[in-house]
Amino acid sequence: MPAEAGAVTEDPVAAEPRKSRRFPLITRDTARPEGGGRAAPGDAPAPVRQWPLLTVMSGVGVGLLVVALDAFRPGIIVVGLSLLLGAVLRWLLPEVGMLAVRSRFTDLLTYGGLGFAIVMLAMMAQPDPWLKVPFLEDVVHFTVR
Repeated sequence: MPAEAGAVTEDPVAAEPRKSRRFPLITRDTARPEGGGRAAPGDAPAPVRQWPLLTVMSGVGVGLLVVALDAFRPGIIVVGLSLLLGAVLRWLLPEVGMLAVRSRFTDLLTYGGLGFAIVMLAMMAQPDPWLKVPFLEDVVHFTVR
């Protein structure tokens, strides 16, 4: 049956505004990182939902406390091992809460790289290093001349 003269026909496609492919001028929300969901059900208390982050932060806090009690090398090694634990948790667990800051790959690289570097530097710290890397002395002598 033909439409009457003057009647408005609603076309569902034409009624929807076109969405622009450009980025908005004002960002209203951000995407949650992969694996950034709660580590426990929503009805659990906040510390239980964020246990991976609290575990890593507690380890760092214990390491800094050990440093403050005048045991530099063991305390810094505890800090580095805590970051390595964060990398392992980020790798193994599907949801780690606020421990997920970026993509899984970037978090693994950051936590693992920093943790490894901190542990290695703590073992090479003077005086009486536990680990000696022969070419580092040559590098230092070459650059400090």
